[in-house]
Amino acid sequence: MSKTTVRDVSTDPGPQPAAPGPRTAGGSRAFALLLVITGAAGLLAAWVITIDKQKILEGKLSGKTFTPSCSINPIISCGSVMESKQAAVFGFPNPMLGLVAYGIVICVGMSLLARARFPRWYWLTFNAGTLFGVCFVTWLQFESLYRINALCLWCSLAWVATITAFWYVTSFNVRNGFLPAPRPLKTFLSEFTWVLPVTHCGIIAMLILTRWGSSLWA
Repeated sequence: MSKTTVRDVSTDPGPQPAAPGPRTAGGSRAFALLLVITGAAGLLAAWVITIDKQKILEGKLSGKTFTPSCSINPIISCGSVMESKQAAVFGFPNPMLGLVAYGIVICVGMSLLARARFPRWYWLTFNAGTLFGVCFVTWLQFESLYRINALCLWCSLAWVATITAFWYVTSFNVRNGFLPAPRPLKTFLSEFTWVLPVTHCGIIAMLILTRWGSSLWA
């Protein structure tokens, strides 16, 4: 006599769905272009500073003095900034770091233009890189204004590019839920992200004007 086994379907978990993979996100065309433009601006600044730094060193070896084209007066003096100890804080010229960092920003922007999508860890890592960049240029701004007592126009371009990229990448991560934030902040960033880099750069401009005033272009 055969024995029949009855399975209680009420307690059978049934087939388990596959665990979802990490959520990915891609940026809009405007966001991608912003990264390409800011990366290109920073890369241009780093490239010009690197070339001028090399010419300064070559001039010293040959007994000549090379003056960068952006050295307009004692205050707007790229040469003074390039020859300071702060210009090689990691043991090599700072622009060499910029050549790599801004190149990465361009690569991310171009990837987004090709409709690439990246997971949360990628965006957070990218955000951490831009945060490091903002912290680094903030330190350089302080040193330039209150220690070196000179301003480099190409450095200023790199500052603006770094600040803009940081705020827009942070906004992207907040709006996509990769960074925890209250709903009002998400709503604000969805419409007014531009306010943050404009305000940030405006504060720096005010500090520069406060520091040197009318003598800036004298």
